[in-house]
Amino acid sequence: MTTIQVCRASLGRIALALAVVASLANALPSQAAPRPSARLLEVQARVIDLQNQAASAAEGAQEAKVRLAQLNQTLAGVQEKAARQRGELEEIRKSLGSIALEQYKSSGLGQSLQLLFSSDPTAYLASAGDLDSLTRRRSLELRRYESATQKLRQTTMLVSDKAKLVRATQRKLEAQARAANAKLAEVEKILKSLKASERKALLAAQRRSEAKDLASSRATAKNLRNTSGRAGVALRYAMSQIGDRYVFGAAGMQTWDCSGLTMRAFAAAGVSLPHSSRAQFRYGKKIPRSQLRPGDLVFFKVPISHVGIYVGNGKMVHAPRPGYRVKIAPINQMRYVGAVRL
Repeated sequence: MTTIQVCRASLGRIALALAVVASLANALPSQAAPRPSARLLEVQARVIDLQNQAASAAEGAQEAKVRLAQLNQTLAGVQEKAARQRGELEEIRKSLGSIALEQYKSSGLGQSLQLLFSSDPTAYLASAGDLDSLTRRRSLELRRYESATQKLRQTTMLVSDKAKLVRATQRKLEAQARAANAKLAEVEKILKSLKASERKALLAAQRRSEAKDLASSRATAKNLRNTSGRAGVALRYAMSQIGDRYVFGAAGMQTWDCSGLTMRAFAAAGVSLPHSSRAQFRYGKKIPRSQLRPGDLVFFKVPISHVGIYVGNGKMVHAPRPGYRVKIAPINQMRYVGAVRL
């Protein structure tokens, strides 16, 4: 099984963990749920923290995946260059062999003996001139051979270096996927440890909170002033996804992760972005927080592992974390890192 297949399988297990969590809620009785106790509120805080950690790890995996694709492309280019250089080196070898053969034929008896036995000294001198020409050609080809050999040696070392980076990035991708999987497995374990009544109270509280957030998000989106340009196109695209579920590594059309949503939103505006919050931070123009405008990308956490689109009034539209839906939320809910304008 390849590294990519291993990571896909790991992400599949993450999705399965979420399905199990959802099934716990669906299996509970439908009567009105009690309000969660103080202890359950602590559990809820722990679950949210783990979900956030899982989302951060999954974004780390996305960043590694983007980097891996770039490295593989670079490696392929360097390997192609090495193949061309090997071909050029072989052509020089053939040229040197041909020159050596011609030189042997021209000077088989030695120049002095050729002059002694020559019946036409003029023809001999012309032959000697040809021999000098062959010697000069051989010297030139030898210099070309040495230069080509050095270039191939350097390219071969570069191939080795890039291959090592590819392997290291593959390991990072696997580790981040495993970390996300482990966090959600912990969420599943916590929920399974609760009594049925406690799970019902906890999940009902989450559903109430989510319903309230979504209603508020849709009202805010409806009342927002139009933003022009590609920022406006991206913003309207993202807001039209309010209510869609968060899923690791998803980029539409009904499920999203944070960078998948921003990538697709700006693609609708004609801007190509990678599927990684950390990679997206390297695009566009850095904007101070005091100068934020609707349509700017806003980034969170250290290292960066979350992104949303600023809508104004200290709020953003984003895909939050596992178990939640695309919504509008305050940007001060997470550690703010910076913003870019595309």
